[in-house]
Amino acid sequence: MAASEGGSSAADIAVIPAQRLESASGVMNADAQEEASELESSETAPRPIAPTSKKPGNNNGGVETAEEATEPAEPDINELCRDMFEKMAIFLQGELTATCEDYKLLENMNKLTSLKYMEMKDISINISRNLQDLNQKYASLQPYLDQINQIEEQVTALEQAAYKLDTYSKKLEAKFKKLEKR
Repeated sequence: MAASEGGSSAADIAVIPAQRLESASGVMNADAQEEASELESSETAPRPIAPTSKKPGNNNGGVETAEEATEPAEPDINELCRDMFEKMAIFLQGELTATCEDYKLLENMNKLTSLKYMEMKDISINISRNLQDLNQKYASLQPYLDQINQIEEQVTALEQAAYKLDTYSKKLEAKFKKLEKR
C-alpha cells in the first residue's frame, strides 16, 4: 500500500469515522462504541485501492499513480435517524388522518342513511294510516255498493222484460194488421 501525499495511511483513515462519531455525540454509548470498533477492524483490513488514473503528460513507461483514497463524509447518524422518524411520523399522521376522514365519511353516510330510513318509515306509516282509512270508508260504503248491484240486477231484469214486451207488441201489431186486411 502506498501512502498518499498527505502522509496519512489507511489505518489513520479508519480511525477518522470513530473519532467523528465521538465528537458528534459527545459521549459514545455501548452500541456506538461497538459499531466504531467494528468499523475500525473492518477498515484496517486490506482494502482495494481506489481506481488509478494515468496523468496525461506523464507517460514514462505506463506508470500509474494512485489517487488518495478518501471516504465520503458520513452524515450524522443521529440527524439521519431524527429525519427518518420525523418523516415516518408525518407519514403515519397522514395515514391516520386519512383513516379518520374515512370513518367520519362513513359516519356521515350512516347518519344520512338513518335519516332517509326515518323519512321512509314516516311515509310508510302515513300510507298505512291512509290505507286503513280507505278500508274503513270502503267498509262503510259496502251496503250502498250492494244496493247498487241489486238495482243493476233489477234494471237488467226489467230491460229483458221490456224487450219481451216489445217483441210481443210487435207480434200483436202484426196479427192486428193481418186481421184488418181481411
